[in-house]
Amino acid sequence: MARGALITIEGIDGAGKTTLAAALASALAARGLDVIALREPGGVLLAERIRTLVTDPELAVDARAEALLYAASRAQLVAERIVPALDAGQWVLLDRYVDSSLAYQGSGRRLGFGPIRQINDFATAALVADRTLLLVLDVATGRARRGERTPDRLEREDEEFFARIDAGYRTLAAAEPDRVVVLDASVAPEQLLEAALAALADLMGGGWEK
Repeated sequence: MARGALITIEGIDGAGKTTLAAALASALAARGLDVIALREPGGVLLAERIRTLVTDPELAVDARAEALLYAASRAQLVAERIVPALDAGQWVLLDRYVDSSLAYQGSGRRLGFGPIRQINDFATAALVADRTLLLVLDVATGRARRGERTPDRLEREDEEFFARIDAGYRTLAAAEPDRVVVLDASVAPEQLLEAALAALADLMGGGWEK
């Protein structure tokens, strides 16, 4: 059985990752692929419990502790869901992965890419996404898109924090252009889905049609 593919979706808060993930999962399934959609942190019980910790605005979380919590959540998700799915030939569509930690903790929290990459290589057994879709959007627009909902612990950070995250993402994309495809998240959802499908066309093999 052919191995499946790991597709990750990245970007600052408000870029539209969750909306694209849902639309993309449906579009890929309609093209005959066996797709599962997961989110980070979360996707399995342990990871969901860690999610409640890292997003809780009532908690004070040290930057290093934050990075380790995300890595622990990711380790469980990889072992429990992602690797078995890939081995079974499924496509895994993942809302956030290692690049989020590199951008948020490495760049946003100023911990550096090196240490964050090291702990995540250990956490994931060096599992790398086959393709990463990076949704780029200016920080102010991203914040405005969140609307009136109560922000979680990280969403309460200032614009400078998110500007560092955006810069971190762009640095990662420039370093790995074969893996990371940059998509303009300011376009209409239908256009963004079309661009995402085009970015995955080579992974779907011959005979793929829009």
